Amino acid sequence: MVEIVFSNKKPRPNQVKVVLACGKLDKKYMAKFLSQDEIKLLVKIADRENFKPKFGQAVITATAENKIVLLGCALNPDKIELQKLGGNLYHYIKKYQSAVVYAAKPTSCKLKTAEIAYNIAFGLELSSYRFDKYLTKRKPEEFPKLESVAFAADGKVISKDGYTPFAALANAVRYTRDLTNEPANNMTPAIMAEDIKRLEYLGLKVEILDEKAMKEKEFNLALSVAQGSNNPPRIAVITWQGNPQSKEFVLGLVGKGVTFDSGGISLKPGSGMWDMKQDMAGAAAVVGAMKAAALQKLPINVAAVVGLVENMPSGSATRPGDIVRSMSGQTVEILNTDAEGRLVLADCLWYIQKQFGVKNVVDIATLTGAIMVALGTEMAGIMGNNQKFVDLVAKAGSNVDEKVWQLPITKEYDKMMDSSIADMKNISEGRNAGSITAACFLQRFIDKNIKWAHLDIAGMDKIEKVKPLNPKGASGFGVRLFNELMKLM
Repeated sequence: MVEIVFSNKKPRPNQVKVVLACGKLDKKYMAKFLSQDEIKLLVKIADRENFKPKFGQAVITATAENKIVLLGCALNPDKIELQKLGGNLYHYIKKYQSAVVYAAKPTSCKLKTAEIAYNIAFGLELSSYRFDKYLTKRKPEEFPKLESVAFAADGKVISKDGYTPFAALANAVRYTRDLTNEPANNMTPAIMAEDIKRLEYLGLKVEILDEKAMKEKEFNLALSVAQGSNNPPRIAVITWQGNPQSKEFVLGLVGKGVTFDSGGISLKPGSGMWDMKQDMAGAAAVVGAMKAAALQKLPINVAAVVGLVENMPSGSATRPGDIVRSMSGQTVEILNTDAEGRLVLADCLWYIQKQFGVKNVVDIATLTGAIMVALGTEMAGIMGNNQKFVDLVAKAGSNVDEKVWQLPITKEYDKMMDSSIADMKNISEGRNAGSITAACFLQRFIDKNIKWAHLDIAGMDKIEKVKPLNPKGASGFGVRLFNELMKLM
């Protein structure tokens, strides 16, 4: 973890000095931080390398005392561009022990100096994340060396207090990535539930329902998914009351937490099955968002329910063709045990409505491979029953660069989920519209007066390409979206 500092102290010898070039080489701007000799050296190298101050482009040189990085960015960067810039910057400076970033407001930028510093620092923190706890044979020199980055301005020191909410959100995203990256043997439903329970120290209220409590409360669909595994299921119920003057919960979050998904009796192919340890990414995002709300002390009341199960084949596992009565009383014909996430979500959605009376509910899940066919790994799918609420969730995602794209839900799609011997079946016939029919299934567990949105994040939970903000492994997608949604409501 990189320490973020706000200080105008003179750079130490061997400390990397970073200066922004927003759309152009501005010698007057650079003169606020660099000597004339340093500026001449940078300009000479920039000319030699045909440096055009575009986003992420850099010129790196050195004097007798310091390395200097001239980092290009847009002429008038916005917050998201600056966060991505921080991600790019990390890759330039990670092999050095410390750096100082000169983040004074360029003439062309509409943002304040502090906003520039905070957003670059936030992006740098997210990009510096690594999940390397199980690597035992890497040499010390193979690990990033960067320990601290100071942000400086000309004149007044940037307030460290303003960075507190950014630091809290970065903490929550890293926590979500840690949960999601853990191997399934070290992240069973019980282990994940214990980890969530630990968050009570932040002021969250956490109730863990064990298998006995789940049976008493009739989480029958979730239990049907779990019954083939030796690792018993759990339900985690998390509440944050940031507005103690009100008893009403403004928002409800529901997450799919399948800690490992073999497909059950409808067994998945062996190739790539190891990635199914991340089938709890939706639950992890919900937990991370609740942690962020507590760390930031957001003035909103939020309830969350995550269903934690392991889907395994065995002699006790649910069989294709079994019929199960859900918590809502509706019956489900389970044609495919690999369409298990919707079963877990269905009971959790019903529970959060009845237990907390929430009027706005969002569920999030790595639900269907079909959404990857439609949208790839660039954005998540969103569906819902209220256009204004769907638009609000989409706006939250757009504001933080966690983009979503809406797919339709109509009566024609919903009819595809009808069963001839039960109230519904858990898959439609054929492969058509798999993401939409999955959402139609979930909608059957939403009361008509509830505003509901469904996020299908399959394809967004793990970023294979190393991008700024998203190192290889779990992305933590959803935490920033939910954090922004809480602020918009």
